[in-house]
Amino acid sequence: MVKISVLQHDPSSHTATRPGDPTPVSRNLDPLMHPFSRARERTRALNAAKMDRMFAKPFVGALEGHVDAVEVLAKQGDSISTVASGSWDGGVIVHNLSQRTHIARLPQAHKGKVTGLCFAEDSRLLSCGVDRNVKLWRLDSDEPINVFPGKFAFNSIDHQRSSSLFATASTLVQVWDENKSAPISNLTFPTSTETISSVRFNLSEASILASVGSDRTFTLYDIRTGKAERRVVMQMRANALSWSPTFPTNILLASEDHNLYTFDIRRLGAPSLIYKGHVAAVMSCDWSPTGTEFVSGGWDRTVRIWQTDQGHSPEVYHTKRMQRVTSTLFTTDARFVLSGSDDGNVRIWKGKASERLGIVTARERAALEYRSSLVNRWKMDKEVGKVARTRHLPKPVYAAHKLKHTMLESRRVKEERRRKHTRAGESKPKPERKKVVLAEQS
Repeated sequence: MVKISVLQHDPSSHTATRPGDPTPVSRNLDPLMHPFSRARERTRALNAAKMDRMFAKPFVGALEGHVDAVEVLAKQGDSISTVASGSWDGGVIVHNLSQRTHIARLPQAHKGKVTGLCFAEDSRLLSCGVDRNVKLWRLDSDEPINVFPGKFAFNSIDHQRSSSLFATASTLVQVWDENKSAPISNLTFPTSTETISSVRFNLSEASILASVGSDRTFTLYDIRTGKAERRVVMQMRANALSWSPTFPTNILLASEDHNLYTFDIRRLGAPSLIYKGHVAAVMSCDWSPTGTEFVSGGWDRTVRIWQTDQGHSPEVYHTKRMQRVTSTLFTTDARFVLSGSDDGNVRIWKGKASERLGIVTARERAALEYRSSLVNRWKMDKEVGKVARTRHLPKPVYAAHKLKHTMLESRRVKEERRRKHTRAGESKPKPERKKVVLAEQS
């Protein structure tokens, strides 16, 4: 009698669970059985990186209507598609992004340029300008609801999220109430004679206010005490600031020295991170609602999107006709970026350059996510990383970048030689982050 050994498998592991499902395939996961799997995966990652760059077409469209430079942009917090723009021609336009139409148009909102815009509750709009007036508008009316006269030209305005208070910046910071015609408090640092260029309320703690000024200062105010709490004097002047929507203590500054800085207001002695890439003064910045990235625009005629934890290699957007960028903005759904420049256009860009607009099926989305994870996994590979990082720049920007690199390198060599041959070399070199802040006052 012969014994026969029979291998028996559960039929359920070899048949589809539901009608229409693919038949399960058993696979040996032992890496020794698949010696070419890493090579195949690397090739897929390289192809995915190339496809990402091939389909990178970030420009969506332009919103016209202004006849002079677009100075300021503002988004409505409870709407995805409503954005307002103000220009040097004194006009204010409220745009509908999805339909690319004008919800409201105020051609002579101010005499002279509009320097500040912000939305208030109930779809109302606040604007200020160099004509020393702040005006409160309804979107369905051509006449202002209220006019708040001031003594100085206004440079910026911001509204609290859940109250009737708003703040303006001129030679000092003033806090106003919508129901009163005069400011309820004046905020200034003792011995300060600077011009305030931008002011913003903290998104979490509504009583905290931050400003940047012409004396290279960054100042924190508390409207409950009515005075400046802390002030930092920096090496170069900051042109704009933006509070992080996810970390209430983090603030972003756009500086005249071509860099951006994030600060933790609990430790103002040095910035948390320096973002280097622009080759001219950075004029504007704005956080994404997710808090993981932000956008900046500058006089080098480029718009750049940065990852919060990465101080280099940003996404760079540019066009032949776009001039110096004066304002940038992330939409409330974090999918699009807006830029205003001194050629009079408001441009719409994708938040992710290669993102496909329109309906994306579940299968397509899974393929896109797989390719993205492949590129992220293989980004340290020489070829994959080079394809993923390379950005083509306009010739003037590229030339300015090379010149700036040469200047910084020569400065580094000079400092190195000075330390080598003088007594300065006896002490430790000062880190780059420690050189940004010159003095901290309170």
